[in-house]
Amino acid sequence: MKSLKERLTALGLRHTSQSLDDLIATATKRRWGPTELLEAIADQETQDKARRSVERRMLQSRLGALTPMADFDWGWPKRIDRPAVESALQLDFLSRPENVVLVAPQGLGKTMIAQNIAYNAVQQGHSVLFTTASQLLLDLGSQDSARALDRRLKLYCSRAGLLVIDEIGYLAYDARSADLLFQVVSRRYEKKPLVLTTNLPFSEWTSIFPNAACAVALIDRVIHHASIISIEGDSYRRRVAQETRAERKAKKS
Repeated sequence: MKSLKERLTALGLRHTSQSLDDLIATATKRRWGPTELLEAIADQETQDKARRSVERRMLQSRLGALTPMADFDWGWPKRIDRPAVESALQLDFLSRPENVVLVAPQGLGKTMIAQNIAYNAVQQGHSVLFTTASQLLLDLGSQDSARALDRRLKLYCSRAGLLVIDEIGYLAYDARSADLLFQVVSRRYEKKPLVLTTNLPFSEWTSIFPNAACAVALIDRVIHHASIISIEGDSYRRRVAQETRAERKAKKS
């Protein structure tokens, strides 16, 4: 006959199974009745299920490590719409649904903000997928059949409640890649939100797409329902690097 722990695990009560000895000791010490014991089991299982759900969504998001917004230096950019950023971080755009586009040169924290939006969405129970434009297009372009491509497009367009595409504009696209990106944006248009980061203003997107018509059509769908957040200033990473070199030089002198 299986042990009590094994039977609890088979019933899906894994947390109760793992903490059974402590639970029994607590129940005995506090002289819990049957109802109190069952309430404690229900509470612990609910909390454990929520924790595992967050962990699963975080893993599926491909977000990886991130720097929290508490470390963001709001005083460094020369121009940033802080209320708009904070609204995006509070996920106000998800229910409408709308897009968020972060436009900034390198080193001003647009990826950091996008990662924190994604993290908050995961914590709030949303399915999230974080990817760079190059990773997205490499994945889609490597599919060896129309059926395989359609399955991958469904991952990015249907199954991900929030899709974050980082680093649009760092590479130019050939016609096929531009078409694939257009498909992703079009399939999500007015259905599911996007967060995009780019180092180029929209007026320069024609430089990364094979023809102007493609760029115009893509931009039209991105910005129709979108919050455009522009950040201006000098690279924060460059400042840190300069300060580090200055400190090393001072120590040597």
